[in-house]
Amino acid sequence: MLAKGDRVTVLDEAVNGVVLSVKNNEVTIETDDGFQLTYFVNELVKIQNSSDLNFGIGSHNLSQVLKEKEIPKPRSFVKEKKPKDERAAPEFDLHIEKLVPNKRGMSNYDILTLQTETAKRHIEFAIKNRIPKIVFIHGVGEGVLKSELDFLLGRYDEIVFQDADYQKYGLGATEVYIKQNPNR
Repeated sequence: MLAKGDRVTVLDEAVNGVVLSVKNNEVTIETDDGFQLTYFVNELVKIQNSSDLNFGIGSHNLSQVLKEKEIPKPRSFVKEKKPKDERAAPEFDLHIEKLVPNKRGMSNYDILTLQTETAKRHIEFAIKNRIPKIVFIHGVGEGVLKSELDFLLGRYDEIVFQDADYQKYGLGATEVYIKQNPNR
């Protein structure tokens, strides 16, 4: 509520002044320019004393600001949840371009032999170092490398294999699981 002597500003006009009188809903003010004008109460806003150090800051506003700072902001990304015991499996790309700098002069037999020998080395390494899972990327192609890889993997008793995750690799990869033998 407004009282005589309050400093006010007019809402929709650039007019400031001091309240001279209040009658019902009408307030008479003296503007900073010295004019006496009458307004309705709902057209005026009381102005705080600018010498007050807390001008415009209420104690509840300060506590509200501090409270908002404490609330952590929600993250804007979704993290894929994986079991804690699942580590990323090593991936080995058996495409010939990844194995040699230049395949010029190599026959198809030489290429396939190099690819299967590379796969065999990785399998032996994984068994020796007790790596539970590896992935071979062989591509789709005509299926020659995949069938050679299946034949090679089938010769190991402690290995189980299957097509790798379709969403991640498509049809061109095989997951190899090495059974851990506690006697080794």
